[in-house]
This record gives sequence, structure tokens and C-alpha cells, in this order.
Amino acid sequence: MAKPSSKRIIDIDIRDIKGPEFLKELNYRSLDLLSEKIRREIIDKTSKYGGHLSSNLGVVEITIALHRMFNFKHDKLIFDVGHQSYTHKILTGRSLEYLRNRNGVSGFQKICESYYDCFEAGHSSTSLSAAQGFALNRDARGEKYDVVAVIGDGSIVNGLAFEALNNISHNNNKVIIILNDNEMSISRPTGGMGKFFAKISTASGYTNFKISYRRFMFKTRMGHALYNFTSRIKNAIKQKLVPTTYFDDMGFQYIGCIDGHNIKALEKAIARAKRTPKSVVLHVATVKGKGYRYAENDTTGYWHGVTPFEIESGKPKNLHPEELSWSHLFSDLLTALMAERNDLVIISPATVKGSGLEDLFSTYPKRTFDVGIAEGHALTLASGLAVAGTHPIVSIYSTFMQRAFDQIIHDIARMNLNITFLVDRSGLVGLDGETHQGIYDESFLLSTPNTVVTMPSSDKEAKYLLNESLKQHGPFFIRYPRDLLKKNHLIQEENHQFGKWIMERVANSKRVAVIAVGQLLRSLKELIIEADLDVTLVNALFLKPHDQEMLSSLSEYETIVIYDAYATEFGFASYLKTKLCEMSYKGQIKSFAIPDVFVTQAKISEQLEELGLLPKQVFEEIKKLL
Repeated sequence: MAKPSSKRIIDIDIRDIKGPEFLKELNYRSLDLLSEKIRREIIDKTSKYGGHLSSNLGVVEITIALHRMFNFKHDKLIFDVGHQSYTHKILTGRSLEYLRNRNGVSGFQKICESYYDCFEAGHSSTSLSAAQGFALNRDARGEKYDVVAVIGDGSIVNGLAFEALNNISHNNNKVIIILNDNEMSISRPTGGMGKFFAKISTASGYTNFKISYRRFMFKTRMGHALYNFTSRIKNAIKQKLVPTTYFDDMGFQYIGCIDGHNIKALEKAIARAKRTPKSVVLHVATVKGKGYRYAENDTTGYWHGVTPFEIESGKPKNLHPEELSWSHLFSDLLTALMAERNDLVIISPATVKGSGLEDLFSTYPKRTFDVGIAEGHALTLASGLAVAGTHPIVSIYSTFMQRAFDQIIHDIARMNLNITFLVDRSGLVGLDGETHQGIYDESFLLSTPNTVVTMPSSDKEAKYLLNESLKQHGPFFIRYPRDLLKKNHLIQEENHQFGKWIMERVANSKRVAVIAVGQLLRSLKELIIEADLDVTLVNALFLKPHDQEMLSSLSEYETIVIYDAYATEFGFASYLKTKLCEMSYKGQIKSFAIPDVFVTQAKISEQLEELGLLPKQVFEEIKKLL
């Protein structure tokens, strides 16, 4: 354990931090001061640029203690999801200036940013599997370093984390798991006897004796049998005297629960974890949002991920009173539908706040289900409800739905079940970067039998599609972006025919036809009308089934342009090219879609511009075709 050399309080300027080595020279009063300054820095930068606030405020002391007890140039530190690594970035010499923006650091761990980042994520529950991978590699090569995974109580309930726990517990490749519990939802040993045994079981003398005793007894067959007999007696006595946890039962060494804001207590517990010869779970209790009263008092998850805000008032900076998000539009539409129909239920995998469903969930507590970070379970739960006669509406982010592709194919599409999917954050999402871009679902949905795939360009179309999805169409996917649209409190539903496209503008000639998808076609339409371009513009409201009749009529055009800025080129653009090819279309096909790259963090407008997908850029290319 690091021992401070002086009682003098040392005030560290965060801007001067180049690496974590200085931490071992600080006493605990200096470390507490540093913790306060780091919290102020995180609050300041997230108030400017947005980001994950509450989770980062909760792990400041844990991160400091870990950097004092390990050398992460050599040891491995993996934050589950990686969104709570802001303190880690500061301590390893990275500025949070321009956080998550094009020229700033990522909001997650990033291998290319620093050798202190050994792994990358963006979605939850991957840390334990990755940690075991490092541990297996280490032991196979005879190397010596510790592998530490920090995972929250919300992430550890995901199926992937349980799979990893099960596998780690049956291997001798040691992993140190820091369970960050900010809800105190997992039981822990209580009482003086439990604390006593938990302490001696990781004491160095006890640990060394246990290893030596096992090694000596295993030298003979009789000794081996005697060792097993005495171990059974010890375990039986322990089970009677010491309350056990789920982790004990799995075979982990359990240490906890530790105050996650007490650096000294954390270091003592980490020292015990390091001495333990087998994989260990160190259970740490923290206050999510610690140090910022609005975040500490948050019970809805509002301060988990934030847009820029005023520090003093907690109010968002960028208000749009005349606009609302697509998420809130669908929330309003669902509110009306839930009042009309008793056969509807809503399922969300921990995205109630992000999709604006809080009021709906509080109004209909028996017909709304937040299953936590469990996307696969959410979809198979929906399939069971659908078979039983209920109509489920699954509200899910595009990138989270990727994790349940197997359930879409086997548990839903294969049985052609009537389920509505509201695919939030479809398309580019901006500052969260590569792991959150909702651009991949279109291609795998279009390739799956029995699916209906749609994307509205207006609130009226959204209302129509939601109502249409409740009919007997099988799995019905409505994609919508992370964007804003004008408020319209009296949304009149437009009448459309299932599977039909909308002719937005008809040209005089048969030179160029543009087939466009989603809200951006509205901006492109304005440019075309303003310039009076002789171009036919089609709104592909239904991506699948496509409008074969209209597509056939467009085959007379010299050039067909496909504009889909909400998915990769392997989505609707490729799908439509195939259909045109099957029709033996002889003209030119030009598509504007997201290329085969991982799109890095930047504002959505910056990403579109870099990819050549802004409406004005596509408009200029169309002009060239004329």
C-alpha cells in the first residue's frame, strides 16, 4: 500500500497532471482535496460539452485508489462500458477539454488515446469477459500482472456478465472484480462473525498457510484425501457461521461491502484482494452523482448522461421550446394509444429516461416493463407476450437492439409475431462515437424474413406507422433519429396504404429520380423546390416491403439516386440496388449512404458533412447529374 511521506496538504493543479505516479506521494487529506478538484473539473466540463456525469462523480475515489495500488502501465484496468473513466483520463494526463467532441478525448476508454487504456467498450457487461481474456493470456505466457475490471450493479445483471462470472469462477486465472454498487442492491455478509471471517480469509498469514498446507497435503494420495475431508469440514462450519453471497457460492473470494469514497478503506480492501490467490469480487458502495446535489438527488437517471447545463441551476443550456425530440413524439403518441387499448404493453431495456417514457411508465405501472440492461431478455419476453395474445411495443436504441439480433430472428421473425419496435437513435448519434451509431440495424433487419421496416420523415407519418404497426403485420420496425422536429400538438394522421411510397415531387422529364429516407429528405425537398430542379423525389416510407409498383415506374428514369443517411450502404441502398438489378434496370444508380467505416465522435452535422451526406451536399451532386 502506498504510504504518504508527509502530513502537509499538497494542492495539485489538475492541468499539471502528466501521469498517476504522483498519487503515491500524497497523504489522505491531500487525496481528499484532489478528489474534490476532480469532481469540480468533471462537473465543469460536462456542463460545457455534455457527457456521463453521475457515474463519473461516483467513482473518483475508487479510481484514485486503484492507481495508487496498481501500475496500469503494466497491470490492466477495464472499466465496464468505459463511460465512467473521466477520473482515469485526468490521472493519466488527459484533458477533458472538448470532451467527446471532434478534437477532444472520447467519453469512453480508447486504446489509441493512451497506453493506460487496454480495452474499449461502449456497451455494458463486456468487462468481465475481456478481463478473463487478459488473465488467460497472462498465465499462458507466464507473465505477472493484475487484471482489474470495474463493473456496476446495473451492468453485472446482464447475461453476458453472468456468463463471464460462471466461466471465471471455474478457472484458476485470477481476475480482480470491483463491483461498484450505488444502489446497495446486492446482499453482503453482515454481523461481527461474518466480518471477522471475511477479514482473516484474505489476511496474508492465512493465505500463505492455506497455499502451503494444500501444496504439502497434495504430495501423497492419503494427504490429498485428508485435505479434501478437512476442507469439507471447514466449509460446513463456515456456512453455518458466516453468511454467504452469490459470489461465495460461485467460488469467488468476496470482500465487502467497502465505502467507495474512503480511499484508505479502499486501499486496505484492494491489498487483501491482491493477496488472494483466486479471483475476487470487491464489493464497493458509492453514491452516484456524489458532489453535485442535483445528480445526488436524481432518482430518474436524468443526470446519468447530460447535455450542456447551467451548473448553479442544473437547467439545460440548449433549450428548444418550439421543438421536441422524436423520442418524445413517440412517447406522446404512445400515451394516447395506451389509454385506448388495454392489450398494449411497453418493454424497455433500461432506456426509459433516454426515450422519454418516464410519465408513461408511472401512469401504467402494470403494463410497462423496464427489464434493465438485458436486451435479449426484453425481446424474448416480448415474444412470449405476443404468443399469449398481448401486443408488445419494444422501445429500444438501435445499437442496443444489435445485441438481440438472435432473438429477432429465432424468437420473433421466425414465428411472425405481431410486435412493434420503436428503434430510437437510428442513424448517426454524434458525440458518443463509434459504439453508439445506429446505422447497422437496417441491413440485418432487411435481410430477415417477415420483417416490416419503416422510417417516417414527419410526425404525421410517425402517427400513421405506429397505428399501422398494431395491425397483423408481424414484426414491425419504426426507425427514428436522435433529432428534433417542430411541435405539433394536434397531429393529424395521414392515410397511407401499407407498403406504399409517397411521391413528394414529380419532374417534367424522366432524367433523375431520387428515392430518399427519413427526416433529411424534407431539407432536400426544400432545396429542390427552391432551385426548381427537374427532379422526381420519392419518400420511401416503407423500406420493406418496398413499393414495387412505384419502383417499376421509376425504371424509366435515366438515373436513380438513393439517399439514406441513416444507415450504411449495406442497408436500404444495397437492398434497393438488388431489386433494381432484378428488374434489369439499365440506367445509372447513384447512392448516398454511410460508407463501410466506423464513424468517430463529432457533432451529427459534422459527421454528415465529412461523409458527404448533408442535404445541401447531396443536392449539389444531383445538380451535376442534370
